[in-house]
Amino acid sequence: MAKATALIASILVCVILVCVPTGAFAKDTQFWNLTANTITSLQLSPAGKNQWGSNQTDNDRDHTVDHDERLKITDTTPGIYDVKFVDKSGRTCVVSNIQVKAGSIFSIEEKNLTGCSR
Repeated sequence: MAKATALIASILVCVILVCVPTGAFAKDTQFWNLTANTITSLQLSPAGKNQWGSNQTDNDRDHTVDHDERLKITDTTPGIYDVKFVDKSGRTCVVSNIQVKAGSIFSIEEKNLTGCSR
């Protein structure tokens, strides 16, 4: 009887594990804002292409990314990207050649900002 109960329990565990979507275990790709200001718009383009994607701040509840906040990045395959953002101070910046890896965090720091304008 104990062997039958253990077998049934093992089968139930296997069925549960098969039914759980693998996406539930996957980590989100995220941007970490280490600039001095809140970001109000953030777009990515394959490096050197000037083909800007959707505004990623739309993925955030308040549509902004505060200093030291992380933002879920969607609809972006792994690769090298240029990142363009606008912050609350009115500054527009482009940071080139940022590596985006699936399930990882990429960041931009204030010291990385050289291509900004108002």
